[in-house]
Order: sequence, then structure tokens, then C-alpha cells
Amino acid sequence: MCNLYSNTLPSTLMQQVFGVEATNDHLGNAEPLPAIFPKGTAPIVALNKDGERALWNTHWGFVLPQLSKKTGKPIQPKAVNNARDDKLRSSPFWKSSFIERRCLIPASSFCEAKGRAPATYVWFGVKGEGARPAFALAGVWRQFSGAYGTEHRELTTSSMITTVPNELVKDTHPDRMPAILHPENYETWLTGTPEDAFKLIRPFPAEKMVIHQSGEDLKSDRGGL
Repeated sequence: MCNLYSNTLPSTLMQQVFGVEATNDHLGNAEPLPAIFPKGTAPIVALNKDGERALWNTHWGFVLPQLSKKTGKPIQPKAVNNARDDKLRSSPFWKSSFIERRCLIPASSFCEAKGRAPATYVWFGVKGEGARPAFALAGVWRQFSGAYGTEHRELTTSSMITTVPNELVKDTHPDRMPAILHPENYETWLTGTPEDAFKLIRPFPAEKMVIHQSGEDLKSDRGGL
């Protein structure tokens, strides 16, 4: 699973890499995000009502309302930020989003923690030009309207797909890794049938990836700035 990633990409670069027209960039004055945690701001590329690619900010994690066991009153909800590939087509929590609302999650690196007290934070990325080449994680999104703890909120939320790890990631996290998409498959992920999209969820080749940095208390990938 992945509970921390970064997106330090300029919005103009995201437009170029992910095929988004400037008029469809709704990120506003986007700043580099060297550490995105659950419930944090997570830019995505998704189709707008006209079927065009657009950039939006989202809340990372589908909202799962929670009630206090003591009082029965709403408390801060959970943010379900990882969607397992083996649950996408069967779980009611994910199924409609996978069928109807797939997205690209732009990233410059993602982090997995190994061990505890202290944990070693390992930041992974893809090989290519520059310090932190852009890549896309497979994602899904949906709207949320309702009680968010003690307040009412209207949110666009997103979650990333996870799959089994490749040999590079397995040493740090033996069970899961985010599903990285090959650029030639972006269009199929966004517009293809659920069957064709599901075929794209597989471990990204280890030989095409790199460890950018690792160490204790590295909860931010500022090396990409």
C-alpha cells in the first residue's frame, strides 16, 4: 500500500506530459507537493463533461464516514486512499468508480516505509530525463457530499490502484505497490472498457524504476524540488 507520494511537477509540465489543454487546467496557483498524505491535496487528470482531459485538485482518499463508539456522533472520517486491484470489480465501494470514473494521478515519486521505530522511508520513481521524471499512477475518483466529522463538505475525492510489487519494491513492501501506467496506455485507462483497463494493472518493470532516496524520517521528497 502507499500512504505517501509526491508531485513536484509544474502545472505546465503536467499539461504537456498528460495531454491537457491549458484551458482545462483547474489547479489554480499549483505549488510543488513534496509530501502528499491521505486527506491531502492530490492533483488528477480526468475527463470533463466534454470528454476532454482536465486537471483538478482532489482530496486523496475516498471518504468513509465514521461514528464515535462512545457518543454515536460523527467523527473525522477515514480516507481510503488505496484501492486493491483484486477488489475493483467486486467491491461496491470501488466498482462504479472503476467502471465510470478512472483517472491518472500525476506523480514524481512514491514512498514505502520499511520497519518501525525508526522506519526507513524509501522513495521510488521511474527512470528518465531529469531528477524526478513525471509518471502516472492508475486512479479512480468520485464526488462526496455529506458529513465530514462535524461539518458538511463537498469534495472531489481520488484513490490510487495498488497491485503486487515488483522486485525493486518487494524488498521494502512485500505485498503491494501503486500501479504505474505506461504512457502509451493513458488513453485506454481513461476511455477504454473496464476489461481493457483492468489488463493494464500490473507491476511496473523493476528495471524501469529507481530509488531516489531512502533513510530515516524522510517523510518528504524535497530532492525533487
